[in-house]
Amino acid sequence: MQFGIGVIGATGFIGTPYRHEIRDSQGGHKIVALCARRLDRLQEAAAEDGAQVVSSEWQEVVNHPDVNLVLVLTPDALHYEPAMACAELGKHLLCEKPVGINQQQAADICEAYRDSGLGHFVPYWTRYFPVFERAKQLVDSGELGTIRTVVYRWHNPRPLAMPFTWRDDAQLSAAGSLADVGSHAYDTLRWILGAEAQRVWAKSDAVMPPKPDLGPIDLGEAITWGDVRDASPQEAAEARQALSTPDHVQLSMEFPGQMLVTMVLSHASYVRKGFAPELELHGTKASLSVNRITSELWMANSPDPATRLETIADNSLGNRFADYVFPSIQKQIEGQSSGHPDLEDGWQVQRWVEAAQRSAETGTWVELD
Repeated sequence: MQFGIGVIGATGFIGTPYRHEIRDSQGGHKIVALCARRLDRLQEAAAEDGAQVVSSEWQEVVNHPDVNLVLVLTPDALHYEPAMACAELGKHLLCEKPVGINQQQAADICEAYRDSGLGHFVPYWTRYFPVFERAKQLVDSGELGTIRTVVYRWHNPRPLAMPFTWRDDAQLSAAGSLADVGSHAYDTLRWILGAEAQRVWAKSDAVMPPKPDLGPIDLGEAITWGDVRDASPQEAAEARQALSTPDHVQLSMEFPGQMLVTMVLSHASYVRKGFAPELELHGTKASLSVNRITSELWMANSPDPATRLETIADNSLGNRFADYVFPSIQKQIEGQSSGHPDLEDGWQVQRWVEAAQRSAETGTWVELD
């Protein structure tokens, strides 16, 4: 099937590379309509994509008769209305994570698509990195035995001088770093383990001080601006805004079988990456470390130090639309299980995000309801 594609949030940090991959895909898929808040960027994007329609109103994308697949790539709080409209109008959907601003929105969108015959995809890309795919193979093979403890670190430090973005704003972000990188980390974990967390304890906070407020800039612009300021410090004359979402989260979780999981999620500039593997899986037969940065897997099956199991030569994701999105939606249209992350996964992950939020607020263990 050929897809006529509408992109909401078309010119931002996420939308721009997505559109590039769509243009590079085979199969006759066409970008038909684009929506973004910055019209100057839209005109340039339309010329690149050959799009028929550009608009600052998402309804013009969703309602366009030649659009049968919609990408919702806006801030978290702006997913719900266009996603529900897509379901009502019979449009296939790719919705960025987290699917909604809360668990109820994610459940509503998931229910609207369940048994609809429509394709839907939630881009939890981390599970597609070859080092994680290899880790899942080893877990599924039983080579590690029964997994008893897990440590997962996701450190994604931002430039020290990086300005305020919507991810720092609780009115637009579901839960800061917890929802942003935490969604990826938890989905990868539940996918590798084949299980959902039963309960969670979390401590979250905004570690970084108030940030320069430059208005509604996107993440790419914010990182570039911060990098320049970090390299050439100047007097900070800009207005500043305090973060209302956490940029550092520490979690403990219990999975079935008394499996214990520790997770650290951070965008704070003070938490650098590269000191330790991202993921450790400790089983009754062996332990495995997975390092996405170096593309290495290490294993130990005795008290002796671990040894390198293998290094993945190409740990890239490739063309995500050609390889994963389009085939997944096509399978669903044909009534098959796609094996790719969809709105059901999006809802399960948002259950976890909301439980972790409640735990951070109450200081207690919270069951996933």
